[in-house]
Amino acid sequence: MSLEIRNLNVAIESVPILHDVSLQVGAGQMVGLIGHNGAGKTTLIRTLMGLLDATSGSIHFAGADLRAQPGHERAAAGISYLPEDRRLIPALTVEENILLPVWANKLPGSAERLEWVYSLIPEIAQFRERRAMQLSGGQQKLVALARALMPGNRLLILDEPFEGVAPVLSRRLSEVIAQLGQQGLCVLISESDDTHSADLVDALYRIERGSVRAG
Repeated sequence: MSLEIRNLNVAIESVPILHDVSLQVGAGQMVGLIGHNGAGKTTLIRTLMGLLDATSGSIHFAGADLRAQPGHERAAAGISYLPEDRRLIPALTVEENILLPVWANKLPGSAERLEWVYSLIPEIAQFRERRAMQLSGGQQKLVALARALMPGNRLLILDEPFEGVAPVLSRRLSEVIAQLGQQGLCVLISESDDTHSADLVDALYRIERGSVRAG
């Protein structure tokens, strides 16, 4: 089970953004994607999630052609991502936010998956009934990660997971993320620099002006 991107080209309104991008994330592997704002990280993530279509190239996960599948099928395929801005619904409780992708996609085994998420991040179980608007920014990031883990049991994409998080919670996030590879997940971590992820990742790619290179 691996993610394989080969010679991917993406344009937005006829403007080329990604240029012959190739990278791979193996089963149980954690891979970093490092690049400054505007380098093309978000465009790549949106393409992986089926929100943008590529002009050429291939994206395969576990042997399946993701370019041939509509974006709404990603959750059922075990693929999910953590957006940089968290995107929690403020008026809903923590647990309701976590369960949203399960309800939207009618995913089976939600009770067992929820208990696994709570065992991985036990502190959020303690405030599961609290509304999202009552949480700190770091706590919201943990909840957004928990929400992504509900459908994301095979491939998880983390977009700037440490952005805007206090140092104490950054360390806690690192501990949780470090366990994901041990669970056999493919994990792609997108960051502007490798300050937080250097000790987590097994491999590193750098993206600049829409082009990707290893290392």
